[in-house]
Amino acid sequence: MPIIVRRITDPADPALAAFGRIQESSYYAPEMLISPAYFPRLLNGGTGRDDRILVAESGAGDVLGGTIYSLLSAAGFNSFMGVSREARGRGVGRALQAASVDELRRAGMPGMFADSVYAARQNAAERAGETRVGTEPHERRMVLGALGFLTVDLPYWQPVGGENGGPLTNLDLLYCPLEPAQTVPLALVTATVQDYWRGWLGPERAAAEAGALAERAGNVPEQRLLPATETPAYWLQAH
Repeated sequence: MPIIVRRITDPADPALAAFGRIQESSYYAPEMLISPAYFPRLLNGGTGRDDRILVAESGAGDVLGGTIYSLLSAAGFNSFMGVSREARGRGVGRALQAASVDELRRAGMPGMFADSVYAARQNAAERAGETRVGTEPHERRMVLGALGFLTVDLPYWQPVGGENGGPLTNLDLLYCPLEPAQTVPLALVTATVQDYWRGWLGPERAAAEAGALAERAGNVPEQRLLPATETPAYWLQAH
């Protein structure tokens, strides 16, 4: 099956709505993701970042999947990658990742960050949601590992989105280096998350949260990279 990956630049492109439907149906908690209604703003530069949306299509033009990521000041950050249930296992995710990596290389960036749920920190309702959409978090981490992502061994969480508006702690930070690496510079981590969080936290809060992350990481200049299926030592020690 031929897979054609292209970047969407026109908010009126019908593939954008098709990708939005895939996002809504392929993730257990779509309300935690960037809403498809917000996609045109991403394309129009409304966030102040270089946000990009790629879709993968069949030779007949059917949308099979897509990805949203941002080229920030120092690295990329992938917000979402999803493939329709019917197209899973056909290399769609690998094609999307390859196209994203090509754009990173052209931009002179060292790699792509993402965050991903760790199964053992999901609650019963979240696990039921995964079952409902036909996904399994450990398998998702295996797929991300096959795409080149590794777990950054530091205590990461999103500052908002959790219980009562507090931090969302069931995620780990992942990193896909474009060149083989066993560590990632802490300065690269904090610069990237600060850029990424600025849009919804504001500059002062984003800077403070990035500084807090560095402190939790012990301000160690280089942070270890672990297999994508593993969680940072912090969580193993905490529990």
